[in-house]
Amino acid sequence: MNKKPAFFNWSGGKDSCIALHKLLDDNEYDTRYLLTTVSNEFRRIIQHGVKELFLDKQAESVGIPLKKLYMPSNPDMNIYEELMNGMMMEFKDQGICTGIFGDIFLEDLRKYREEQFSKINMNVVFPLWKQPTDILLKDFIRSGFKAVIVCVNGNYLDKSFAGREIDDEFIKDLPPGVDPCGENGEYHSFVYDGPIFKTPVSFNCGEIIKKIYSPPKESKREKSNYQPVPETVFWYCDLN
Repeated sequence: MNKKPAFFNWSGGKDSCIALHKLLDDNEYDTRYLLTTVSNEFRRIIQHGVKELFLDKQAESVGIPLKKLYMPSNPDMNIYEELMNGMMMEFKDQGICTGIFGDIFLEDLRKYREEQFSKINMNVVFPLWKQPTDILLKDFIRSGFKAVIVCVNGNYLDKSFAGREIDDEFIKDLPPGVDPCGENGEYHSFVYDGPIFKTPVSFNCGEIIKKIYSPPKESKREKSNYQPVPETVFWYCDLN
């Protein structure tokens, strides 16, 4: 069977690893590249905050070439889509017409991806779609993957979760209402070992950094029913 050429949207976290592991087992797709969005200013994975150095080490251990989409500070959606489309044209020139994503059940995100890729005649695949996240996380641990929490949303989890290993104790300590896989943005992880890695990625957990993000300014604050959105605190475990 001829495998379909594809790229994999790689975050470096557990969902990416679970999805890629499944793809490699299924043997339906030829994953030519990993693709990661990186801050051009800080040289870190966007959202996760992991340094580019560790992203490079991950990809080297996985053994799939890495492509990076460098994003400017505070980009709007037009800039993101322009840069993404440029990368997709590069992929299409190489015969790659399929993008693979580790999203699980965010309907609006899936719809957005499908709409954007349909405009350029590319397919999207979601290997983990609608799978129970509690089972996915337990299977992740049982399969031998190892990961550390690198980003925590303070609206869901406290500072103590930053820098923790994903293990059975981590699952037990998750508060009610928090998705086991952090699918609502409760936390992000960095995977450093497992069945798709040739060798573990070495690192040390460094400082726990607090960052506060303010919501975009509301243009219609004069409305009497306007309710300001509170600032959100994030805790980052800086890997060294």
